[in-house]
Amino acid sequence: MASNLGDLQQLAMLAVARLGDGAFGAAIRDELLEVADRRLEIGTVYVTLVRLEDDGLVTSHREAPTQGRGGRPRRYFRLTAEGKVALRAARAAMDRMWDSVELGSA
Repeated sequence: MASNLGDLQQLAMLAVARLGDGAFGAAIRDELLEVADRRLEIGTVYVTLVRLEDDGLVTSHREAPTQGRGGRPRRYFRLTAEGKVALRAARAAMDRMWDSVELGSA
């Protein structure tokens, strides 16, 4: 599975890992913008997270609704053990590809 992770999937999973217990849609979108300079619509973020959940790489749960959100519950995401393995494998594959690469000056 790890070799099939796309760039956006890896970034979303890394954002989930970085945010820990605070990994919900808007926070993940903000993390992707701030850290990875990726400006995404919230719908794109959720589609990616749902696909990752379908693949067993993340899990989610909803918190109780709050008045501040108009009564809507917030959905939080967390990496699964399989997700952590997949991220490590993707990083290892990328590291192997970078080994011995010299791009020189631009």
